[in-house]
Formats: sequence, structure tokens, C-alpha cells
Amino acid sequence: MPKIRIAHKINAYCGQMGIRPAIMIHELAHAVAALEAAQWHGAPVTLVSAPGAVRTGGAGWWRELIAQARAQVPDAVADSLLDCADEPGMALAAIREGVEAVTLTGNADTLRRVGDIARQSGVALRAPARADLDLACSENPVADCENLLEIRARGVAKPRALG
Repeated sequence: MPKIRIAHKINAYCGQMGIRPAIMIHELAHAVAALEAAQWHGAPVTLVSAPGAVRTGGAGWWRELIAQARAQVPDAVADSLLDCADEPGMALAAIREGVEAVTLTGNADTLRRVGDIARQSGVALRAPARADLDLACSENPVADCENLLEIRARGVAKPRALG
């Protein structure tokens, strides 16, 4: 079986198990690189913002960055996650902006309240993500994303057992 077909099957299996690599992006070129690699490898990914990115870029910037990247690579499967640090007001603004998912740290009552509002708005409130790859200092984001997805495909024990 050709190497690329095995990688697609392994990445599809990881996707079915809910295992998505998290790639930290900082600009449109990073998002497009991650989506291109995801499409090439047949692997869903999670695009995550830098910690506290809602403070610097804002929710509207994040929403549009993700929308533009998806428009450029429409067949890639990815979700996105905006880090709102410990700022519930910024998380609520992000929810109003219609971002896909946010992370927030805080006390249980705050998380419950923001979580309720997020659910009613169709936005996921998730725990902060640890990035498998941070593209901040990458000289070749496409190659780095492809390497990450290739390594993940090789990391599955007995890949031929997947069919």
C-alpha cells in the first residue's frame, strides 16, 4: 500500500478518535499552511491562537483570519480556538462575534456562566489547548505542519492494522 494512503487512513482514524493536532497560528499564512497540510494528509487539525490573543488581535480579527484561511483551503477539516486568557468580558465579546470556540480560565462560577452563554450561542467553551506545533518562529510553516502530521501518522502502532 502506498505511503500516502496509509497516512490518510491513520490520520482518518485519529480524527475519528477525536485526536486532532493543535497548531498555534499567528497570521493568515500560518493558518493557510496548516490547512493545506491538513488537506494533503487527510487529517483534521485544530487552529489555536496564541495565549491571550483576544487581547491583541481581538475576536473579529480571529474570526476573519479563520474565515479567510478556510476560503483559501475549503476542503481542509479544522476547528479553531481563540484563547481569552482570564478575561470573561473578552470571551463574551468573542462569543458575540461568532467565533467557533474560546478558551477561558477563571473560577468555576465564571466558567459556568460564560459556558451557558456560549452554549446558547452555539460557541464551544473549551479548556486551554497545548499546541503540538507553534508556528511563531517557523521559517517554513508548510513544511513544519506537514512534518507534524507525518510524525503523527508514523506514531500509530501497527499502522497496517488500520486497513
